[in-house]
Amino acid sequence: MNSQQSSSATAYRLELLRPVPAFHRAARHDKQLRKGQLVYYGPHPTYYGIGEVKRVNGSNIAVDFRGTGTFGVHEEIMDQRYLIRIPQDKLSKL
Repeated sequence: MNSQQSSSATAYRLELLRPVPAFHRAARHDKQLRKGQLVYYGPHPTYYGIGEVKRVNGSNIAVDFRGTGTFGVHEEIMDQRYLIRIPQDKLSKL
């Protein structure tokens, strides 16, 4: 095993999540995010990885990404237009 492996490697198959720009219709549609839902950063899924909604305060959403993306972020507060729910058909494949 190589000790120089990237610490940003993830077991999730983030390439299966399609990028969705923040102002795209899919990013604005049906934004009823709730605590416990799994989401990803729409514009570039691999940056933050997959996260769980922890708190909702209007359009600001606190998400626990647990370091699953290349940025290694654990918790971030984002505007809801940047977050996309993970589609049910993708959950088992990730």
